[in-house]
Amino acid sequence: MKRKNIFSGAPLELKAGYCRAVKIGDIIHIGGTTAVQPDGSVYGEGDSYAQMKYILEKQVKIIEEAGGKKEDVYEVRIFQTPEFDKSGMQAYTEIFHDVYPLCTGVTIAKLNRPTQLVEIEMSAALGTELEK
Repeated sequence: MKRKNIFSGAPLELKAGYCRAVKIGDIIHIGGTTAVQPDGSVYGEGDSYAQMKYILEKQVKIIEEAGGKKEDVYEVRIFQTPEFDKSGMQAYTEIFHDVYPLCTGVTIAKLNRPTQLVEIEMSAALGTELEK
């Protein structure tokens, strides 16, 4: 089985020794992703909806670039600070309502920066078809 490391271009990846996602066979695991932009600033500072949408769209794009689609996502893990509000889940619903992946939300004390409200991990199995 082949393994492919998928980098997002964040300068810390090569410096610290990690990548955004790993594809093993037809399975993609995307590591914890926050709303930090390439320039190091936080997208949607303090805005749960904006951060959730930014992160999910970034992760779905990684899956698409690896040959998949959002319907291949089978698990989403959400780590949210106490300041995260329900508007963030509206962004989740807009993207995944008809996909119905497993979804776990865990409240954590804080993330690296006070303006970060959410960090998300995601897993997908490429080429899946929903059994009805």
